[in-house]
Order: sequence, then structure tokens, then C-alpha cells
Amino acid sequence: MNELRIALVGFGKIAQTRHVPAMVVTPGVTLAAIADPKAVLADVQQFASLEDLLRNGPEIDAVALCTPPQVRTAQAYIALTAGKHVLLEKPPGATVSEIAPLLPLARNAGKTLFATWHSRFAPAVEPARALLAARKISQVTITWKEDVKVWHPGQAWIWQPGGFGVFDPGINALSILTRLLPPPVFVTRADLDFPVNCAAPIAVELDMADATGLPIKAVFDFRQTGPQTWDIRFETDHGPLVLSSGGARLNDGEMPVVDATKEEYPQLYRRFAELAAQGESDVDLAPLQLVADAFLLGRRRIVEAFED
Repeated sequence: MNELRIALVGFGKIAQTRHVPAMVVTPGVTLAAIADPKAVLADVQQFASLEDLLRNGPEIDAVALCTPPQVRTAQAYIALTAGKHVLLEKPPGATVSEIAPLLPLARNAGKTLFATWHSRFAPAVEPARALLAARKISQVTITWKEDVKVWHPGQAWIWQPGGFGVFDPGINALSILTRLLPPPVFVTRADLDFPVNCAAPIAVELDMADATGLPIKAVFDFRQTGPQTWDIRFETDHGPLVLSSGGARLNDGEMPVVDATKEEYPQLYRRFAELAAQGESDVDLAPLQLVADAFLLGRRRIVEAFED
């Protein structure tokens, strides 16, 4: 397989702490350039924008879009039109419908469009899926709470329309849920807490179900301090099965099944390289659709202002 030369577009915290290290350790992948007006990385060429990169940059095969979701779809269109494979950080866009036109564009160009859900690559997810396949689930409870000031410091875009607010981390839980449960899941109730000075929610309570009526409850909150909580608990006919630490750990009752250091992004880039070599796309919009439905059904509650 030829080396996949990738340009990183957008160089915020996740790009710096997750994407760059993952590319370094992934065979067959090379970080060839960065497009971001404020980017600084030794020994890597930097450009002010994607357009500048495509016009004046080195030869590349693909772009990884780590910009805010409000601009990703337009950038994906530019990159695919220029004949590049495209990796979309999660969420893939600001709306569900804007992603669909990219698929025929990628197919006609013989290029890959990869809408990534990095949490699906957490080490406990597939072991949990195998165990749940042989069990009857009676209830699912998701608790996904973190400190926005730690994970998104100074990132105003996340509070703007299309920025998702607490759904930015919450969609990680939904991506795991939709990987683990075979029947489609849908939202039945949503309460959304909006700070008085923000256009996106800081906390969310969801009720969901599948076609069999399986009750699923989720709580997302950006106001957690101290230890962070990223747990999904399944009540089953063989006792509880609990994914914790965002999918890094799995307990079957009291018995640890997986307790591993996360290696999500290297796995993600291995998948991207495989897709690019085959000229195939991987776009699952189920987690994004659940977020959209939560906004459609959601009861808005105004809470105190958020100050970063």
C-alpha cells in the first residue's frame, strides 16, 4: 500500500493531542502539511487555509478536517472536488442533510469520505458488542459528564448555532450506543439546558428507545468538575455490563473484561488508510440524526450564563 499523505485542516486541541500523535504511529500514513492560520508545528509545512494549501502546498492524497462543524461540509466539497480523500472529525457537519451530497461526489471521484466516530474505536466497544449479542437487554443508562473548561477552553464556536454544545462530547456516547445496539434507536423526549448567553445547550437529558421499546436514558453535562464521567450501563439477563472511561474499560458485573489505555485515533487512521486504498467510503449518520431529533423534540430550559 502506498503512503497516504495527509494534510491536517484545523489545528486545535484535538488535532494537536490526538490526530498528530496518531499519524506518527500509524504505518502507511504521513502528516504532509497543516492548514490553519495559527498553526505551528516543527518540520511540517503550514498554510493559512485549505485553499492556500491546495494551491501552493505539497502533493497530498487526503485531508483530515478538524475544523468546527459549521465549516466542514464546505471544506469537504472543496477537497473532494480537488481529488482528495476526506476524513471528517466528529460530528461530520452541522446538519444531517448537508452530508448526503458529498457521498456521490466522493463516489464519482473514486475517493473516500470517512465520517469518523472515534469512540467506536475505543478498546472496550467491540468486546461489549460481542457480549451483548448473546444477551437480552432490559435497560440502558448513559452518564456522560465532563468539564467544558478543560476540554474546550476558549472555544467560542461550540456555543454558537451548529456548534452542538454538550452534544459535542455526548455524540461520542451516541456513536457507541448505535454501534452496540442492532435495532435503530430513536429519541422520545429531550430536555435541553441553554445558558442564557449561549445558542447551544450546556446539559441535556434524553429518553430514547428502539422498536422493541427498550428504555434508554442519557444525561450529558458540561459542568462536571473533578473526576470526569463517561459511562454506559446495560442491564441484561446476565447481570449488568458497564463501559466506562469513554469505552476504555468494560466490566461484566464485578469482573473486569477490558482495562486498557485508549488507542482510538491510531485505529481510526488505520481504517482511513484501508478505505483510501480501496476507494470506499464509510458514512454512518445515526449518531448525528439522534442529536438532530433531540433538538426537534427538545424542551428548552434557560439556565444561568456560561463564563469561560
